[in-house]
Amino acid sequence: MNGQGGPMQRWTLGRNGGGHHGHGWMMIACCVPMLVIALVLVFTGVLTVSYLLVAVACTVMMAMMMGGMGRSEGM
Repeated sequence: MNGQGGPMQRWTLGRNGGGHHGHGWMMIACCVPMLVIALVLVFTGVLTVSYLLVAVACTVMMAMMMGGMGRSEGM
């Protein structure tokens, strides 16, 4: 072993000790384009409104996951 630890050890050290303030930006970078594309496709009549609801549900789920990252209350 090279003294740096395995992948899991590095992940937990980074998770507990590092500043992960970029998760909100990651969510914006992933979800906003999806929502814009869904809106355009719904407004042009290519897709129905139900696809827009799926895109919004995906964004809400992503926000919930990002909000829960880094909390170790249940561990």
